[in-house]
Amino acid sequence: MTAVLDRYEALLAAGELKPDTDQRRAVASLDRLAAELEQAPKAGFWSRLAGKTPVSPRGIYMWGGVGRGKSMLMDLACAAIGIREKRRVHFHEFMLEVHRRLRSERAKEKGDPIPPVAKAIATDVRLLAFDEMVINNSADAMILSRLFANLLEEGVSVIATSNRPPRDLYLGGLNRELFMPFIDLIEQRLEVVPLNGPTDYRLLRLGGVATWHVPAGSEATEALRSAFFRLTDYPPEDRAHVPSEDIEVPGGRNLHVPKSLKGVAVFSFKRLCGEPRGAADYLAIARRYHSVIIVGIPRLGTDKRNEAARFVTLIDALYEHKVKLLASADAPPEALYPAGDGAFEFERTISRLIEMQSHDYLARGHGLDEDVTSLQ
Repeated sequence: MTAVLDRYEALLAAGELKPDTDQRRAVASLDRLAAELEQAPKAGFWSRLAGKTPVSPRGIYMWGGVGRGKSMLMDLACAAIGIREKRRVHFHEFMLEVHRRLRSERAKEKGDPIPPVAKAIATDVRLLAFDEMVINNSADAMILSRLFANLLEEGVSVIATSNRPPRDLYLGGLNRELFMPFIDLIEQRLEVVPLNGPTDYRLLRLGGVATWHVPAGSEATEALRSAFFRLTDYPPEDRAHVPSEDIEVPGGRNLHVPKSLKGVAVFSFKRLCGEPRGAADYLAIARRYHSVIIVGIPRLGTDKRNEAARFVTLIDALYEHKVKLLASADAPPEALYPAGDGAFEFERTISRLIEMQSHDYLARGHGLDEDVTSLQ
């Protein structure tokens, strides 16, 4: 029994997971990859000895509906695989880094920037694990095929998770034909493993949990804190050490996220909507996180017109990306903006806030709808 399977069996025994044929199949594939990585010599050794890099062990592409355990199994494997040269990163964060590296290489004016970027990444990494692969723009689509081909040739193995099968990536996107070689590469060089078992573990963890708490205050904050620990498996006794994160916003800015863990972010309303922010900030949040917790939403009106406008933009971004929203507020959605200039325009936001509490909405996967994707 391998370390990956050991940990999976322990979760089953503890009742954290239920028997799931798709998950067990994925664990077997991750075991295979773990063994091959641990047994294979480092690329640097081979390069020095024979002047070439060995073919990377075949990676894994896990896809399926929301909450089926893709990220959990990937994290399980990353923790268990006994090599030091490994990195787990959210896909959007990785692509932002790649764009920075490419800009730096282009500034040197020394030809094609992709091979040196791939070589630099491979210097310290033999395993790259990408969470929530989703392609939202043509720039990423055109880069990925050549970048991944170079990474694989440099001896890097890949684990990726996505809500979509490879053939549905960037579906309807601009110039999608330029992206097809990347899809072919995934199917040729990665083992495609579906995860569509009967249990939505993320929704299960939210089962019976209210997502909108009124009134805002200590009791509501404690309920949201409990939901955060359920969603992230973070030990409540270590609440003082929940990590924060700075995510990049287009335009070269960073946005500080006070609590950020396993795709869940926590903000105060004041930080999100009481400070000057725009659509770029909210889109960065919506793309990065599958669940967002907002504490302390006040009643809105003409005296808080700017905050209300930002809140409308925020909810639009979260809704379009199917982000799960948990919040504490001074009023239920229909009473948040009761009267005054802007109340009529706020009605769509009320409708979306109510829908975002429904079982059907909570069961949907994180990411843009196909009709929205096609506009990117």
